Amino acid sequence: MALIGIREHRVVAVGTFDRLRDPRTAEVAFAVADPMQGNGVATRLLEQLAETAGAAGVEQFVGVVDLSNEVMMSVFRNAGFEVTRHADRGTAEMRFPIAPTAAYVARVDQRDHAATVRSLKPFFHPGTVAVFGASARAGTIGNSLVRNMLAADFPGAVYPINLRGEPVAGVPAYRSLDDVGRLIDLAVVCVPSAHVLEVTEQALRAGTRAVCVISAGFAEMGTDGVELQRQLLELVRQYGARLLGPNCLGIAVPAAGVNATFAPRGFPAGSIGFSSQSGALGLALLEQAASRGIGLSGFVSIGNKADISSNDLLEYWEDDEATRLLLIYVESFGNPRKFARVARRVARKKPVLALKSGVSSAGARAAGSHTAALAGSDAAVEALFREAGVLRMGTLDEVMDVATLLAAQPLPAGNRVGVVTNAGGLGILCADACDAAGLTLPTPSPATVELLRPLLPAEASLANPIDMLGSATPAAYAAVLPALLADPELDSIIVLFAPAAPAGADAVAAAVADAAAGSTKPVLAVTMTASGPPAAFARPGSPVSGFSYPESAARALGRAVQRSEWLRRPSGMALRPDGIRPADARALVDHALAAGDEWLGADQIRDLLGCYGLPMVAQRLADTPQEAALCAAELRFPVAVKLAEPGAHKTERQGVALGLADEPAVLAAATAMAAPVIVQQMVVGGVELLAGLLQDPVFGPLVAFGPGGVLAELIGEASFRIVPITDVDADEMVTSGKAGRLVAGFRGAPAADAHALSDLLLRLSALAEDLPELAELDMNPVIARGEGCVIVDCRARVSPRSEVRAAKTW
Repeated sequence: MALIGIREHRVVAVGTFDRLRDPRTAEVAFAVADPMQGNGVATRLLEQLAETAGAAGVEQFVGVVDLSNEVMMSVFRNAGFEVTRHADRGTAEMRFPIAPTAAYVARVDQRDHAATVRSLKPFFHPGTVAVFGASARAGTIGNSLVRNMLAADFPGAVYPINLRGEPVAGVPAYRSLDDVGRLIDLAVVCVPSAHVLEVTEQALRAGTRAVCVISAGFAEMGTDGVELQRQLLELVRQYGARLLGPNCLGIAVPAAGVNATFAPRGFPAGSIGFSSQSGALGLALLEQAASRGIGLSGFVSIGNKADISSNDLLEYWEDDEATRLLLIYVESFGNPRKFARVARRVARKKPVLALKSGVSSAGARAAGSHTAALAGSDAAVEALFREAGVLRMGTLDEVMDVATLLAAQPLPAGNRVGVVTNAGGLGILCADACDAAGLTLPTPSPATVELLRPLLPAEASLANPIDMLGSATPAAYAAVLPALLADPELDSIIVLFAPAAPAGADAVAAAVADAAAGSTKPVLAVTMTASGPPAAFARPGSPVSGFSYPESAARALGRAVQRSEWLRRPSGMALRPDGIRPADARALVDHALAAGDEWLGADQIRDLLGCYGLPMVAQRLADTPQEAALCAAELRFPVAVKLAEPGAHKTERQGVALGLADEPAVLAAATAMAAPVIVQQMVVGGVELLAGLLQDPVFGPLVAFGPGGVLAELIGEASFRIVPITDVDADEMVTSGKAGRLVAGFRGAPAADAHALSDLLLRLSALAEDLPELAELDMNPVIARGEGCVIVDCRARVSPRSEVRAAKTW
């Protein structure tokens, strides 16, 4: 195979691999034009060649390099592969496995990160901006763009471009970029879609490397629009540039004086980076943010995200000192695995909030297995966000509530909350909301109770919530709050105020803000007034976050606790279990696909599971009732007899007979099922669980674990993780939720072997990663006992792998 690198319509690089006599090994070679050397071109070609060759069964690359060619040798050494070198007669043979190890993926991500940040700087800090389609007529998009740039106090130069060269908002305009005579950092295009390629190429030829296409009429419009968008992206790629949009609202960076959007109002400066796939939703959130005094470090509408996506923006804002919190609205994922890696890294430094819509109906399709029925694209989204440390929001209100808290407050050390109120009913509502959010209200320490007693009336409640009664004054709030903040039994405080004489909301707010100054614990305040939270809580640097309702405050605090817990969670390692035979498994699946099989037979499943050390109960396949009886005697009674039809739901077909203690019972069961049948050793005791995998069309392979048996779908609550899972993921799946309660020993039952179950999930993850053709694998039930676990029923479906390569590959 050969890959070429093209820049401005000229071939500037070529990379090839050729299989050697051993088809698992291929020789790789490169040639890069002199002006392009040193820019990572060969490294990028090597990455792409390794990915393609690996998918074709190549395991190792060999490169022969002249010893004097230090640059080429450094390409192999620095790519991230484990390279061995053998020198002979002036040349060096570089040999390395091309499987994507964790170290290699990390090195690729480092290169991508540096390149992405560098490529996006012209969007966020341009010195010159050209607006194509800038009309002199007020109210048009192009006119609004120019006016917004001027209103934002952009320190650089703005060049309106229109066919007549008519001035826009008092600024001289130009008929063509050629008339400007200056290098343009950012080109904003808002001409009709039929002319977008023409003006974009004009900007690219002039040296512009950042293009924002506001115009609609692309992939959102159907087949013709998809083709036009593909041509636009390829054009931009030809020049090594980046594309924002098309069909987007634009970009705003308030601190840099950039407002290249047609939004009806300006963007307040602040510390939140906001990426939105929907321009309209972006405007709605802008209104919400302005009303709460929340400012943005940047707003980017990615539209159709032909090139720049949320992944790119996460990369940029990761290093941006002005950005403290990241907010993304997404309708779809282009590269979810890349998103998971980037978001996980970024979330260790800054909170990442996501509002996800467009839940696919794929999960509601007629599923062929319990695993598929329990899964769905939304389950994949939840797994993706959970692993990456992304907090998923359900509503616009929740987005703003959580952003308000995380952008200004320290994280709580735990989930213990102190509630102080001047209205008992309000305190009860808050306590209920805290419980729903996973928070607890412990009794204050005895020392705190003693401090509070002389500060409050005798009728006041010193339990939690602390009810100061309706007569509470601002001074009472100011006196009580420091004692609660000092209590080691409390991790955060929620202050509630209902209007009552003699206290006023503004006076109480001022007292609470003064008392909370310098606190290392989050303080949330709820003021039940028609005007909402007092202005004192919306000021920059306020030590208190204001909310309108106790439910909003509790929900936001619960999210903050989730983030705190995730930051303390070990990262884990994607371990490769011992004793697996991927080559044998690959041969088995390839043979099944060649034979046209969809659902694997019992013997095929047994052999497949055996390749990965997955413990299947001892069983035999019998073609006749008499043969079933012989198999039962060999396995020893009692036994189970099951329908052997590939892919069948056995219980729904009356295809399961358990605890058969003698030969007549086996003969009767096998006859009733119309052999062939499966005869298995009877497994007694233990807990029934489900484990499985599913190939999601967007997210790739998912591993599932949950309660099993015939009621698996009714009980629900299976947990999902995106492959590859780590040892920490496996342990969490086994020990959390309803399945975790079963494993731990529900209602006095003996505890199951959690270590054996974690090992099973790691082996299942390796199987899913190695064999993307394995569309579904449903192991239900898996019987777990005090020592070990065993799979007593399994169904597996294979499907040819379909892969679509696009111009954008990251």
